[in-house]
Amino acid sequence: MRNVCLTGALIWWLGNLLFPLLAAEKRLVILGDSLTAGYGIAKEDAYPALIQKRLEAAGEPWKVINGGRSGDTTKNGLARLRWLMKRPADMLIIALGGNDGLRGLKADEMEKNLKAMVAMAREKSPDIAIVLVGMEMPDNMGKEYVEAFQAVYPRVAESEKLTLIPFLLKGIAGVERYNLDDRVHPNEDGHKIMAETVWNGIEALLRGDE
Repeated sequence: MRNVCLTGALIWWLGNLLFPLLAAEKRLVILGDSLTAGYGIAKEDAYPALIQKRLEAAGEPWKVINGGRSGDTTKNGLARLRWLMKRPADMLIIALGGNDGLRGLKADEMEKNLKAMVAMAREKSPDIAIVLVGMEMPDNMGKEYVEAFQAVYPRVAESEKLTLIPFLLKGIAGVERYNLDDRVHPNEDGHKIMAETVWNGIEALLRGDE
């Protein structure tokens, strides 16, 4: 009987110790395409996993959800966000649009989809911090289209009051040693640079400074 009581007391003590820790965990969702999914490399080497490791090393109670899927456009991402936001999130990073651009999809449709994502996220989690990550198109897409495409990100960030990371592939695009043989998708070293780029963009938000 005494052992039963001791066991019950231990369970109660552990529950009261651990429950506040679990309850305090914050959720960071990264919605993206193949760049976020970690195409061509192990998922633990993709930049979302590297950010998770950095948060753990700093003792920060965040859980990073890798919502990357190869081939996704902003339209696909909008549909998937409904599922990802079934659970409340504290931060959302939107890293989409590259496939819209490479397929020559209309920039105004991409803008509409990005704004719809923001509205959906805020409806599900009113206090959520949202970060928009920009992309750039190669010159061979045509000057008019490239300018229209790249103007979407700062315009949405300003109108929706989002934190903007201008270019996910900064320092990586066109640099052979940071990319896989396809010269499109970053390798492990490229993902380390992306992780640093994203971290620098969200660090103040993680600390609650903004």
